[in-house]
Amino acid sequence: MLETRICDIKGTSTVYKLGDQIAIGEPEILLANTDALCIHAVSTLLHYVVALERRAAPLECGISKSPDCAYVQCIDPGQPYTDEGIVVFSATVLKERLASEDCTCSRNPPRNN
Repeated sequence: MLETRICDIKGTSTVYKLGDQIAIGEPEILLANTDALCIHAVSTLLHYVVALERRAAPLECGISKSPDCAYVQCIDPGQPYTDEGIVVFSATVLKERLASEDCTCSRNPPRNN
């Protein structure tokens, strides 16, 4: 199972708020454990879900500075091109829980505004 959390929003999002999660148990999105889902996020996450669930190392894939947590962002370009902001996701492979303690952004999101 893969837990994806919203760890940063640069600008605003009408879909997500900080801390929202998307739970994925290949091959499906676990809607009962998902707070919200934006169509823009699906295309971004799709590239990484299968690799991460099969234990690809985020550090070796170049999508993290941590060996246990991957970071990706949505494809929306944000202001001034669209009204939406850029959403950054953290993704952690879960063993048996749905609350990530491996990704720092699920507790203290970095702010680079």
